[in-house]
Amino acid sequence: MKRIILTGGGTAGHVTPNIALYPSLKDNGYKVFYIGTKDGIEKQLIEKEGIEYFAIEAGKLRRYIDIKNLTDIFRITKGFFQALSILNKVKPQIVFSKGGFVSSPVVWASWVKRIPVVLHESDITPGLANKIAVPFANQICYSFPETIKYLPKSKSVFTGIPIRENLFQGDKKLGKSLCSFNEDKPIILVIGGSLGSKLLNSIIRDSLKTLLEDFQICHICGKGNKDLSYTGIIGYKQFEYVGEELKHLFAMADLVISRAGATALNELLALKKPNILIPLSRQASRGDQILNADSYKKQGYSIVILEENLNNNILIEKIKYLYKNREKYILNMSKSHIVNGIKEVIKVIQNSISN
Repeated sequence: MKRIILTGGGTAGHVTPNIALYPSLKDNGYKVFYIGTKDGIEKQLIEKEGIEYFAIEAGKLRRYIDIKNLTDIFRITKGFFQALSILNKVKPQIVFSKGGFVSSPVVWASWVKRIPVVLHESDITPGLANKIAVPFANQICYSFPETIKYLPKSKSVFTGIPIRENLFQGDKKLGKSLCSFNEDKPIILVIGGSLGSKLLNSIIRDSLKTLLEDFQICHICGKGNKDLSYTGIIGYKQFEYVGEELKHLFAMADLVISRAGATALNELLALKKPNILIPLSRQASRGDQILNADSYKKQGYSIVILEENLNNNILIEKIKYLYKNREKYILNMSKSHIVNGIKEVIKVIQNSISN
């Protein structure tokens, strides 16, 4: 049996594409292992899948001067030697890296061991972890056509993002049952990312009185961000985080309000859900979500509200506009040639082993 190590973590966007690949990897005769951190979101997500999990140290890679850069050098070094030890034990034929800081020591250790590495970049511009891993990779998969200008053309392949097949198996009635929603009003699903968004959470709750006149709201607000004072409001349901239930919540949703992480965007596109994107600002990120959202806006898939422009009135206005014009956005998404990236990524993995 062929052996593959998957790695990636920090946010759900660095993990769920790996989970999406898992069934196909098994079908293609791979024994799958995973390297992540001991306390990252990847650990809880991967262990639910029954994948054998190894934890290593991971230091944050920063573009700015910070005293933590010094201490994190030791964590990164330790992670590198831990990754080497795991590679010696597992003896994989290939490593597939989805990015995030935990992936860097794994990629470097794989290069030292002459084990082929396939990277996957979800965003338009590569993140720092993937940027510094590019020279050590055999192949690089990417998800936006615009990304190729940031990558070496000779070893880069446009694949799209692997999307979990079970997202297409949602039950609309079950979703409504989970939220105690009725048939009288359309439903908005709000997703603030796996870590939640305090700004988005606040705006949604401040706008509830007006929104609930015309809509029902399912609000995934992030771990520790549930506000108990809103419990019991008819037409409003909060979740900190959802796993298997997400497919049913997507199925019931008429509109989606979301951050603009690349994995989330591809899921919205695949499910053809009219959406409003509120990307992370440049103050809180490297600006990748703004570029992702702008690409979807230009293609007619999404409405975009920048954080600095976000307020109750604008959000309510855009929601009403989107619902009125939702069929136009569904039609635009139906014309997209981007498909689930599972098959294309599996091809790249197979080819990298063969070569």
